[in-house]
Amino acid sequence: MCGAIWQSMRRRGMWSSRWAPATDTAWARNCWPLCANARWGMVRAEPAGLLELEARLQTLGLAVRRDEPLARHTTWRVGGPADLFVTVQSIDDLIHAVELAWTYELPCFVLGGGSNILVGDGGIRGLVVHNRAGAMSVEIAGQRFPLEKAPADMQEAVLYLESGAALPAAARRLIELGWDGLTWAADIPGTIGGAVVQNAGAFGECLADRVIEVEWMDPAGRLSAWPREECGFGYRSSRLRGRRDIIVLGLRMQVERREPAELRARHAELAALRRSRQPAGPSAGSVFRNPAGGYACKLIEEAGLKGRRIGGAHISERHANFIVNDAGATAQDILRLIELARESVRRTHGVELELEIELVGEFA
Repeated sequence: MCGAIWQSMRRRGMWSSRWAPATDTAWARNCWPLCANARWGMVRAEPAGLLELEARLQTLGLAVRRDEPLARHTTWRVGGPADLFVTVQSIDDLIHAVELAWTYELPCFVLGGGSNILVGDGGIRGLVVHNRAGAMSVEIAGQRFPLEKAPADMQEAVLYLESGAALPAAARRLIELGWDGLTWAADIPGTIGGAVVQNAGAFGECLADRVIEVEWMDPAGRLSAWPREECGFGYRSSRLRGRRDIIVLGLRMQVERREPAELRARHAELAALRRSRQPAGPSAGSVFRNPAGGYACKLIEEAGLKGRRIGGAHISERHANFIVNDAGATAQDILRLIELARESVRRTHGVELELEIELVGEFA
């Protein structure tokens, strides 16, 4: 962590998220317990301290939006309003924003690329911080420099990526600079922060293969770094997943030199495979994790659910583990399809499907 960011974190106090990601569709028990009494369709009471928080955020030079539709910021294109919404471009502003939310005892949710989540139609109470802190650097002799400063004869390198870096943009930039490490991720929506929490992967590779360590901050403002072996990486999971008391700041990862033309060709090959296997249209990627020894898409297909529609959403006919919003779906439409798939697979195969996505906010 560079000196300026380190000092800023030492100066600042506490951060915490009052949101706990749901692990199943029992959203009433798991999603935003502090707001459990709120219901979609009722007049929403403004949380105490919201006006003060808005004013303090504005003094930081942050543009604050009220009742921002989160459907604009999720890959499923669904989600109700956030009480307050800010976009941050630096780790320093990220820390400021979440600290202020904690100071006013308001819920705070850090949003990345908006993939792999289903935001309820009732939206998210408190503050949503859209993390766009996306600096990338190369480590040379213990210091960090812009990627372009890496010597041409450097064959291996350690990179530092901030948590708000867009995964596809980061991957494509590395391809053009001749660094191999994220080529498989060049068409995967999301951010570095979300990718490391979920241990994103595709085509036999995953982020854990490259991670050296992950840097994060706890509610007391302490900076910590877990080496890869302490991150508890597994299939689409990590020790970071579901933690309310951690904010991911960035990661260090290993990359190797390759010819840009070689990497472009590999990217083109993987992109073609992705187009052939996955549906077009707004989705969140795979809805369920693959069960041990099987594939969620196969189980859903064998349950006869390919093409099944509820409202404006349907289970994809190309890949049954995708739910596509193709006709102005609501989050409730998608949630009902999720519940239908789980119940049908449980009945036909005796298998309990686990969500890969996370449920966030208020549902009907």
